[in-house]
Amino acid sequence: MILNRRHLVLSGLAGTGLALAPRIAFAAAETDRRFIFIIQRGAADGLAILAPTGDPAFAAARGEIAANAASGTALDSLFTLHPEMKASATLFGQKQAAFVHAIASGYRERSHFDGQNMLETAGTRPYGRDDGWMNRLLTLLPKGESKAIAFANAIPPALRGPIAVSSYAPSRLPDANAALLERVAMLYAEDRELAPLWQSATETEAMAMSSDPAGRGGAAAGKLIASLMAGSDGARVAMVETGGWDTHINQDGRLGAVLKGVDDMIDALRIGLGPAWNKTLVLVATEFGRTVHVNGTRGTDHGTGSAALLYGGALASGGTVHSDWPGLATGQLFEGRDLRPTMRFESVAVDALSAHYGIDPVLMRRTVFPDYS
Repeated sequence: MILNRRHLVLSGLAGTGLALAPRIAFAAAETDRRFIFIIQRGAADGLAILAPTGDPAFAAARGEIAANAASGTALDSLFTLHPEMKASATLFGQKQAAFVHAIASGYRERSHFDGQNMLETAGTRPYGRDDGWMNRLLTLLPKGESKAIAFANAIPPALRGPIAVSSYAPSRLPDANAALLERVAMLYAEDRELAPLWQSATETEAMAMSSDPAGRGGAAAGKLIASLMAGSDGARVAMVETGGWDTHINQDGRLGAVLKGVDDMIDALRIGLGPAWNKTLVLVATEFGRTVHVNGTRGTDHGTGSAALLYGGALASGGTVHSDWPGLATGQLFEGRDLRPTMRFESVAVDALSAHYGIDPVLMRRTVFPDYS
């Protein structure tokens, strides 16, 4: 019976993945490897992204919105990728993408803010830690270029911590007069702390403006990210914030639009990074999933288990779906309504990052996810 079998159980993921107008965060390290974490804020529906069309309970639970899922790319006998993720389907066939299903952090309630904080800090409770797991990751990387920069309105919790992170965000205001910028540079020139920050900000602004500043959407964002991560002076670690995933109403069309944005961004990253794509790991994850059954407004509500996506030019486990599938029959659901998580986000991240960077998994877990055991 397909509901009882264990489907491609995860063992040793190896690494080496937007809605419109995303926020992006970057951190640089002295390594030619690159890591990008894309967070789907709003609880992305893993059951639509990676539909378990081979589970007989799926169609009955999802009703009419299950039909669109079935029109996607069949990855194996159980899972079908959403039809808007065409580039991802191609990368999967080229073994440059791998997917994980029935995954969650340690959070088991349904608050967006609490769930996102748990995903980003990897603490034992919401707001129990002041630092994020990505900042802790930076402490393990070479220190020759420990500069970190956030391309966002605020530093995301995942990047907060002892490693300094500055910020950059495109302004909607008119550009400052060149003479004024020159005077500010002269004013800061003799200041030990402000001069490097000013120089870093102006250099990042110049890099960003060189890559289609008028562009919008996933492809433009991917091109911008790639431009800021390319070359010897580029960033090496990045975080991308995406929104539009809270699909309580009319999920089909809305979800398809944001998934296309992520798919376009991944493809633009692959193209923009060029040969560096072969040393890049991209991880896409959300704070929790959505209900198995559709609500009265053709949407889904806050759930628990979801899916995570991995991309890269040299994924050791590319072209596979990793899942200890729990099934969708009524008695198999978490609290009678949600996909039951059978994998922890922290474990998947440890496996992928330790393989990507060649760092001992025990050290990776102890340093980056110290509260997870």
